[in-house]
Amino acid sequence: MTVEQLYTGCLAQGAYYIESAGEAAIIDPLRETSPYIRKAEKAGAKIKYVFETHFHADFVSGHLDLAKKTGATIVYGPNANTSYDVYHAKDGETFAVGNVLIKVLHTPGHTLESTTYLLIDEAGRDHAIFTGDTLFIGDVGRPDLAIKGDLTEHDLAGMLYDSLQTKIMPLADTIIVYPAHGAGSACGKNMSKETTDLLGNQKRFNYALQAKSKEEFIEKILDGLTTAPAYFSENARLNKEGYEPIDQVLQRGSQALSPEEFETAVNETDALVLDVREAVDFAKGFIPNSINIGLNGQFAPWVGALIPDLMQPIALVTPAGQEGETILRLARVGYDHCIGFLDGGFTAWQQAGKEVDHIESISAEEFSIRWKANPLLTVVDVRKPGEFAAEHVQGAENLPLDNLNDHMAEVPRNEPVYVHCAGGYRSMVANSILKARGFDNVINVEGGIAAIKKTAVPVSQEARA
Repeated sequence: MTVEQLYTGCLAQGAYYIESAGEAAIIDPLRETSPYIRKAEKAGAKIKYVFETHFHADFVSGHLDLAKKTGATIVYGPNANTSYDVYHAKDGETFAVGNVLIKVLHTPGHTLESTTYLLIDEAGRDHAIFTGDTLFIGDVGRPDLAIKGDLTEHDLAGMLYDSLQTKIMPLADTIIVYPAHGAGSACGKNMSKETTDLLGNQKRFNYALQAKSKEEFIEKILDGLTTAPAYFSENARLNKEGYEPIDQVLQRGSQALSPEEFETAVNETDALVLDVREAVDFAKGFIPNSINIGLNGQFAPWVGALIPDLMQPIALVTPAGQEGETILRLARVGYDHCIGFLDGGFTAWQQAGKEVDHIESISAEEFSIRWKANPLLTVVDVRKPGEFAAEHVQGAENLPLDNLNDHMAEVPRNEPVYVHCAGGYRSMVANSILKARGFDNVINVEGGIAAIKKTAVPVSQEARA
């Protein structure tokens, strides 16, 4: 028996490959199918099943393409109504994969169809659970994504409590927990950086499992729950209703465009120019009105949070050789309408003599000098509210990047605005958005709060109202 976790850091997502005696099963695959197919071919195994724990909201699953390419059966638990053919498993039903069994444990709460899969080894012993978004390491799934009709987040939280108490907690402490996500995912609020653990440890240390009653559990998991990213509902819809084959998406996006072709295509399609270079490179020069979301960060989740329309045509500016990776990572979260990329990157744009814009970017030391000259500088901190509450520049305004689009009116247009985050990634994203919206006086503070704390600028640990 082979069990392998395929973890993707950008999405903080874990997919799983299970193999026994020439047969394999995949749990919660990402949209690209080749890693799973290659693994099975190398082992001489046939992919028999694709198990889905629920309708994922934070990424587009690869179940449809994988099933089409391998002949595997897509399996969902109870209550999963799809627009395509699947096998609807019953609670307690088992599936043979070679010499091992996979048992269905219906665990509603995160969503109504949420299902945990129990792996039973060749000797008949319970070996591991694949919990999807029901149980994480250090947390449980948020219960506010499947609200409909008279069903509230309190109702779903109560279902989740019952699922955990009746289906998960009675299992042996030695069972391995394999969740769908780790730290960095918006599917929970307190997830560990660890991506797997023993169930016994979670029974002892997971805060949500310490609740003495259903009421206490509900209160704990709803406390501090932030608004779900806007793209979540659209990704869940795509996973439920179906989507365009990934090969077509990749082919359409992989069109190399000269600067002239790029400019024409952007104007004709009203495409968003998405520049995925490092913040420091973007600041020095970029195509006017382009948005910077660096590929070397939590790229896909930030795209989902900041580009509200999945149908938006997107034209890419990327570092050389990273065009394909960018198109794939966009497709993972349902942004399928990339019209091509700038051949030769930003250097080609400059060499063609095209118009270039830039953002002033200063060191924390320079910021300190300017602050000493004028302690009433307008400072915008785009970190999350909890980060801001822990420590912030005195007098700064907190406008979290997640919902910056909704708070443009709070940013002054006629005076310099100094923007920072924790280290520099989010602040450049924010600056690019502000610049594209006509805020010409934005200034990026390099190194963020980490660098500012080393200067004379006062940092407060008291949250502002």
